[in-house]
Amino acid sequence: MHAWRDILRLSAEYLVQKGVPDAQVAAELLVARLLKCGRGFLSPRLGETPDPKYVEAMRRGIARLGAGEPIQYVLGEWDFRSLTLKCDRRALIPRPETEELVTRVLAFAKGYAVPRPFVVDVGTGSGCIVLSLAKEMSDGVFLGIDISADAVSLAQENAARCGLADRVNFAVADGLDDFDEPGMVDILVSNPPYIPTAECAVLDPRIRNWEPMNALDGGAAGLDFYERLIGDAINILKPGGAAFFEIGDGQGEALRKLFFDAGFEDIRIEKDYAGHDRYAFAVLP
Repeated sequence: MHAWRDILRLSAEYLVQKGVPDAQVAAELLVARLLKCGRGFLSPRLGETPDPKYVEAMRRGIARLGAGEPIQYVLGEWDFRSLTLKCDRRALIPRPETEELVTRVLAFAKGYAVPRPFVVDVGTGSGCIVLSLAKEMSDGVFLGIDISADAVSLAQENAARCGLADRVNFAVADGLDDFDEPGMVDILVSNPPYIPTAECAVLDPRIRNWEPMNALDGGAAGLDFYERLIGDAINILKPGGAAFFEIGDGQGEALRKLFFDAGFEDIRIEKDYAGHDRYAFAVLP
């Protein structure tokens, strides 16, 4: 019988052969899940010889990774800011860049004078954005909407998992079409589909073949959803309210123009840590 140390080594070697990125880390994460400990606490456990059922579970997980499935889906959960969220093919995998979108919304909300601001997350997916905002803001009314009923179901499961089901509501909706009362929203936030259609076909297979394409494809130039959301935001935002978007690299100037043409002020385009256009936000006068 092999000890965990040997299983980990063999697993990482197999994943390297299959071209899995960060193979060693992926293998360690699978072992940590089975041992119910953090990855940083693996070392003292690696000399143990596992029960055969754990070896079989490890084998299944490694096979899924070798077939191209993202580690987040194999694990079934992933950390986002202070939350650990259920993660499966119903929604995009929460990513670190989106954590910084939340940071920007929080900074705006801190100086926003309206009590209990109404925050709407469009295309909520796993619920990572709106749940983090509800967790980290002292007060507010929070709504996450998505055109996918499957995604909304996942977001609701995550709200329950994080103890936020009583603070965040979710609904199946096609964008902001159901908002028929003007000036009712304080903060609009979205990580919409922004990849140009032609580029979707050449995405990494671990994205293209596993994550929901309707959450990735943003139309010919990747701007379809921004054009629609900014047009709707003019009507539903309160004066002084703001819209926050995650955007694709190279889309900053296009977003600046969309905001400007719609009459927004304090328009900001900011880059992520890699130096790529990533965030666009503006205030309605």
